[in-house]
Amino acid sequence: MKLNVINTDRAFDYGYLLKRIWPYIRPVMFRIIIGFALAIPLGLLDGATAFALKPYIDVVINNKPYVFKTFELTRDLLVVVIPWAIMLFAVIQGVLKYANSYLTDWISIKISNSVKEDLFKKLIYLDSKFYDENTSGLVISRFLSDPDTASKNVVESIKTLITAFTGSLGLVAVLLYNSWKLAFVGVIVLVCAFIPVSLIRKRVKKVSNASMVVGSGMTTNVNETYHGNKIISGYCLQEDIYTKFTTQIRELFTLSMSLTKRAGWLSPIMYFIASIGIAIVMMVGNHLIITGEMSTGSLASFITSLLLLYKPVKTLGSTLTSMQNIFVSMNRVFELFDLQPEIRDKENAKELKGIENNLTFENVFFEYIENKPVLKGVSFEVKKGEMLALVGNSGGGKSTIVNLIPRFYDIKSGSIKIDGEDIRDFSLKSLRNHVSEVFQDNFLFSGTIKDNILMGKKDATEEEIMEVVRAAHLDDFIDTLKDGINTVIGERGTTLSGGQRQRVAIARAMIKNAPILILDEATSALDNKSEAIVQKALENLIKGRTVFVIAHRLSTIKNADKIAVINDGQLVELGTHNELMQIPNGQYKYLYEMQFARNEVEV
Repeated sequence: MKLNVINTDRAFDYGYLLKRIWPYIRPVMFRIIIGFALAIPLGLLDGATAFALKPYIDVVINNKPYVFKTFELTRDLLVVVIPWAIMLFAVIQGVLKYANSYLTDWISIKISNSVKEDLFKKLIYLDSKFYDENTSGLVISRFLSDPDTASKNVVESIKTLITAFTGSLGLVAVLLYNSWKLAFVGVIVLVCAFIPVSLIRKRVKKVSNASMVVGSGMTTNVNETYHGNKIISGYCLQEDIYTKFTTQIRELFTLSMSLTKRAGWLSPIMYFIASIGIAIVMMVGNHLIITGEMSTGSLASFITSLLLLYKPVKTLGSTLTSMQNIFVSMNRVFELFDLQPEIRDKENAKELKGIENNLTFENVFFEYIENKPVLKGVSFEVKKGEMLALVGNSGGGKSTIVNLIPRFYDIKSGSIKIDGEDIRDFSLKSLRNHVSEVFQDNFLFSGTIKDNILMGKKDATEEEIMEVVRAAHLDDFIDTLKDGINTVIGERGTTLSGGQRQRVAIARAMIKNAPILILDEATSALDNKSEAIVQKALENLIKGRTVFVIAHRLSTIKNADKIAVINDGQLVELGTHNELMQIPNGQYKYLYEMQFARNEVEV
């Protein structure tokens, strides 16, 4: 699946989204309920000041009698109580706000981390084709950024909506208490202010998806700059890379401003509609005061409440707009959860116990891109303990053949069998536990040399580790290091030379002790001295194993039990070195003599 192709049909199917996010909400539901419970008084306290204005103006300022139910409030009492009550409410509101914010952050981060954990588990089990089709930036964006946007912000947004909503209810209650006639006018006007929010959903969805694609391109650009810094410097590509990045920045700016252009008018319109309501309220209120239906304090309290409604109205508007983006991200997250690796265990898959007789390719066809075959009817047999060398022109399909053995990819037709049983009948784990690989550019993980070796066998003893260190000719090198085998090698093993990285990879393969070994151009990138050392290590590694080797130097595979010449996806010659050299005008003979002649010229 290509991650830049997004299905947005369910981005605003709220029932579907809630059902999918519920397993992550349920474990923290108790804390969510507490947070929502705190949000209610937090919002209601907004109306306390407005409510206090009526008795304060009527009694304290205008010296009118004020009876609350059956209790008469005196001027001397209110002069003292109201200011202190307002300060007390502010303190209570501050404590509630702190507790609510802490609780909300805890819940949001917990949900976000749970989603990331499950997404990362999904990511590491996806097959090679997925990584072929998607850039690193796109993968990072979809698997890290979207979960943050979707899950980390959703609780905060809901809490904000509850606080704003309850705050609005408290203020509306104050409006009704002062004058139901004016309250009717004010509430109708404010409801109208929310109508524009529903008009921007599709635009948010479109811009959010486009921004994700551009943002992931920027991440890829930075990632490639980090890993390809020598190429960039060596080929003087700085200006080209910079131009590419600035183009992406401008494209992202255009998308952001496109959304602002269409959504930015929401706030001014909402304010304008609300101001119309206030103007109407003031005119009607003046009439009610003149006719004696309303006191000055009631009107002041009413207008203050209406003005305070600006805050929750603005909050509700911006939060609802923000939630549109959250829903889009949430939809993208669940789309990732629905990904299924193309290569997976069949039902009732068997456990591979070992290789007893042979491994065979039987009329194998394979293609990376539909209708563009890479392998065309390849058939051969490798007996247990034999070495098969694969040679031929670049791009002919040699690496593809060895990548099919551990099922990094699956064939289109034909079969690959171990002891007569199709490898697709075995579980992936048991199959891959029987295969070790040493590539041309072996990936080493950040950590120590020992950490990387132990990836071949996590429970290896110290004796086993030192045995493979010696067999891989790593001991002389390790002895020169201050921390020895516990030396940290940095990301991708960049602090090691090419030969040293290869020997660590060989030690990793040795300690795994798998019966099938794949060597894909394992010495091609090394100088003669390093190659000689690595070759000795490889000789120790191949003992007693069924070996598939791809080598560009044909002199290194002369002693292979079989040599297969692969050109344009077809097996054109198969035999020992001596047998292939006897074929008149044979392709192996031509390649060998051409390489031999070139070596003589170099000497």
